[in-house]
Amino acid sequence: MATITFKGTPFHTIGDLPKTGNQAPDFELVKTDLSRISLREFKGSRLILNIFPSIDTPTCAMSVRAFNQKASGLNNTKVLCISRDLPFAQARFCGAEGIENVITLSDFESGKFGQDYGLILADSPLKGLHSRAVVVIDENGKVIHTQQVSEIADEPDYEKTLASL
Repeated sequence: MATITFKGTPFHTIGDLPKTGNQAPDFELVKTDLSRISLREFKGSRLILNIFPSIDTPTCAMSVRAFNQKASGLNNTKVLCISRDLPFAQARFCGAEGIENVITLSDFESGKFGQDYGLILADSPLKGLHSRAVVVIDENGKVIHTQQVSEIADEPDYEKTLASL
């Protein structure tokens, strides 16, 4: 269980992020066209998982914009922006913002991704949503970097994330 803050008030996740050096837990998430995609389908690519509570909050939107910009220059790397938002909201946001270099995926259906990655907020006004975190996975499915953002209103450390690649 991780302790993070929301506007300075402490709260908790249901678990911890996957350990660096371990294989990333498989997942199945929903794309904006309502089809499903799993971790296995990204084999051979490096992945940045940009995980957040909701695309309709300012900090979450900033992280999607920032990773969209940074992703355009990365070789053999895909940025997956993951939340429990409905795929319709993700598609609306990306369309309105001209976001084309990241893949938005939803865990709305079962929340299993959030459970397996230890991300679900156990308490706070955001209970049930994902915490803000980054997980970087190499071409072979191994976790090479994680960041549980300690204050949910803060952006992730983009430079450390990119340096891990």
